[in-house]
Amino acid sequence: MASLSFSSSVSSSTPFLRPSAFFLKPRSISRLPLVRAKIREIFMPALSSTMTEGKIVSWVKSEGDVLSKGEAVVVVESDKADMDVETFYDGILAAIVVNDGETAPVGAPIGLLAETEDEIAEAKAKAAAQSSSAPSATAPKVEESAPVATKVEAPAPAVAAAPATPGKVVATPYAKKLAKQHKVDINKLVGTGQFGRITPEDVEKAAGITPAPKANVVAPAAPAASAATSAASPAKATTSFPEIPGSNVVPFTTMQAAVSKNMVESLSVPTFRVGYPISTDALDALYEKVKPKGVTMTALLAKAAAMALVQHPVVNATCKDGKSFTYNSSINIAVAVAINGGLITPVLQDADKLDLYLLSQKWKELVEKARAKQLQPQEYSSGTFTLSNLGMFGVDRFDAILPPGQGAIMAVGASKPTVVADKDGFFSVKNKMLVNVTADHRVIYGADLAAFLQTFSKIIENPESLTM
Repeated sequence: MASLSFSSSVSSSTPFLRPSAFFLKPRSISRLPLVRAKIREIFMPALSSTMTEGKIVSWVKSEGDVLSKGEAVVVVESDKADMDVETFYDGILAAIVVNDGETAPVGAPIGLLAETEDEIAEAKAKAAAQSSSAPSATAPKVEESAPVATKVEAPAPAVAAAPATPGKVVATPYAKKLAKQHKVDINKLVGTGQFGRITPEDVEKAAGITPAPKANVVAPAAPAASAATSAASPAKATTSFPEIPGSNVVPFTTMQAAVSKNMVESLSVPTFRVGYPISTDALDALYEKVKPKGVTMTALLAKAAAMALVQHPVVNATCKDGKSFTYNSSINIAVAVAINGGLITPVLQDADKLDLYLLSQKWKELVEKARAKQLQPQEYSSGTFTLSNLGMFGVDRFDAILPPGQGAIMAVGASKPTVVADKDGFFSVKNKMLVNVTADHRVIYGADLAAFLQTFSKIIENPESLTM
């Protein structure tokens, strides 16, 4: 199982300093006795770029256990994988804030680590205070001197828990820039942002600058829109579906929630679809030869797609901001895999550069890790083109939804005997499969996709090059 180390240090005398200790090496801080850590908070880490909250699968250690640096403490479920989380410090697990099966936003404290037994009682009191403050998350935002009561007010974004070192002020990059411009000593400021982070507003306040009116000051014109919105809301409520007696409501798992979010996000991309029939007799014959050597049909299709993408790099391109697109330097083929409780896309990185046998071996390793929920983030989030194959289930055709951040996805159906006529009018039976490609029309046009599919078809119908 993959592992990650994290924790943070908090001084009891200066509670507004809440530096995270990701990738932090302990160091002597005798010159700063006021910020010497006694109780350290264990934060919910960001295990992927899309993760906003995590679920505690299980605590490996119990309250009162003595921990050593590098020792696994808790197993956290992200949107795609389970990971062991290690500690960077020696100490005692004084209190568990988030229990097994519960979720917490990224950057929120999930446990407290005491340096000695003398701090255990204080740590438990802190944990109790944090637990009691959780129900007030929806209360009006109030500035307080101690951030302990406010740190679970709202889900923290993945960038909220920025790395820092003990004694180092946590501030946004823009806040630091403003402090330098206006000659404000940022070390003397008390941050009002998430987890005590110093914001640009804090710096402007210290410099005596009146914040400029923001663009949303045009609110006077909004009442009509608000009224229209509020008037429309009841209409939506009245169209709710009736409950069916005996039905059970099942909440999404973390992975299902991530898939749902990605699918909704994909609706904002203008896509189009192109289908192409391909004869597979030669590919089927090659598969029978290489199958005893451990080669899978998935590896053959991924290799063929990668070789075609080399000749048509625009199909491997990405548009992320709607204003420009990027020609990706690597051809990373993501392949959709159904696993218990969700869907994941392990990535065959540099698929065009690996020979067929290495590609097959790599694919088997990725599938095993995916089903054990042990994939590293780069092993499922670095795809530039996706392949989805339902042919093994007898599905002859289907459309796939474009994953966010990619230019195209190929849906592969089953190969089936088909009656075809040649140019002389003679009939014969050949195995054919239908592939449908969904593409981002901002980057890829119909002619681009047609040319790509022609190349892919030639490789499949003359597959000798796949073994070279």
